Amino acid sequence: MKYSDEEVKKAAEVLFPECKKHETSIRCSENILGTNDDERYSYDIFVLKKGKKIEIATLRNQHVKDALKTLLKTYGYCRISTPQQSIDRQIRNIKASYPNAFIVQEAFTGTKMDRPEWKKLMKNLAPGDIIVFDSVSRMSRSADEGVQTYFELYEKGIQLVFLKEHYIDTEVYAENMKDKIALQGTDEDEIFKGLNNYFRKLAEKQIRIAFDQAEKEVQDLHQRTKEGLQTARLNGKQIGQKKGKKLKVKKAAPAKEIILKHSKSFDGTLSDIECIKLTGLSRNTYYKYKTELRAGRAGQ
Repeated sequence: MKYSDEEVKKAAEVLFPECKKHETSIRCSENILGTNDDERYSYDIFVLKKGKKIEIATLRNQHVKDALKTLLKTYGYCRISTPQQSIDRQIRNIKASYPNAFIVQEAFTGTKMDRPEWKKLMKNLAPGDIIVFDSVSRMSRSADEGVQTYFELYEKGIQLVFLKEHYIDTEVYAENMKDKIALQGTDEDEIFKGLNNYFRKLAEKQIRIAFDQAEKEVQDLHQRTKEGLQTARLNGKQIGQKKGKKLKVKKAAPAKEIILKHSKSFDGTLSDIECIKLTGLSRNTYYKYKTELRAGRAGQ
């Protein structure tokens, strides 16, 4: 692989601080005798000092690769469906494998990709960055959206790691995309091409299956919940609020006492705005309570 001038410049700035201070140029050379990818390309680094172009180093692919690694960021994405659930287990699992991962967490349904913290993370990503998930279901429980997002990020050079499904990590997928069988320059090459293409399709299928399973899990959960509620109703249990019965909110009683005591509409001297600040209620709730209090007094 040949690195771009921009990538080599970033690597040079990591290895040689003076490259940040001076104008830097790159000259790439290909060594046809190189025995492997790390030896095949070399990059001469020049800086412009006092009008003179000075060579300061020659880098190989491995030097560039190692330097760029230090610039990569690792994120751990943790998601729960409701604030009442615990997110600690996901964080522990990610930190155990990636202690330096920056944790991004949110409470949002997994059937949608349009999540606030996820969208912020997408804006901050750069090629080579890593996102770690406790499982594929934390990324998405919608198979179509999950697969689409997976390949969009893969094409952008973002690495995806799934602790419970390492077989669909982007690194594994990239490896599976390589030809498993080397072409020989013979008639059998057409067969080998077919086999290599089969292996690629199989790798893509594994990713689809993983997201399909995540979607099925949430569908099964919804079905079990529905059946459980139906069974409870058949057994005579009350599910939810009784029709016609008002919901009693714990904060309602003390808030109404404050309104009665301090609002000039009743026994006090404060205006509505002052009373709203005193009770900490929203405007709608405050006026709702006032209406209920007036109706109560009228019925006495």
